[in-house]
Amino acid sequence: MRNTTEIIEQYLKNVLLNSPDQVVEIGRNELAEKFQCVPSQINYVIQTRFTLEKGYLVESKRGGGGFIRIQRIQLPSHDKIMDYLMKNLSDSVDQDTAEGLIEQLEESKLITEREAKMLQAAVHRDNIGLRLPLRDEVRAKILKAMLIALLSKR
Repeated sequence: MRNTTEIIEQYLKNVLLNSPDQVVEIGRNELAEKFQCVPSQINYVIQTRFTLEKGYLVESKRGGGGFIRIQRIQLPSHDKIMDYLMKNLSDSVDQDTAEGLIEQLEESKLITEREAKMLQAAVHRDNIGLRLPLRDEVRAKILKAMLIALLSKR
């Protein structure tokens, strides 16, 4: 059975998917009421599941007329993806950033589900037996090399 966090995440992704401009504006309290949870759980979902690395831009306004606006950001066209990755993927990549990028590439259909799982396994902290910050540097090199190999053949 799925937990409340996953249910809220899926609900918001479905709303975004059905939005013509891939933007959703929600009231934190109204959403908390809908899912019978506290507003801080809505904050948690948005802060952990709708990050820039995962392809989302979040804007928040607090107060009486407060809202949260979530916008899905599209990756550049396939022709520009290699240049985009090389410019934006730094020499050190943490676990969350790597997973977010892989998820975004899969959702954009630039890599398959199988390729995404292979990438995730290759860059997972448990499989890179090094201490920080070296682990994040090695992760970045592995991720870049694998993405170049995967995306240059398409």
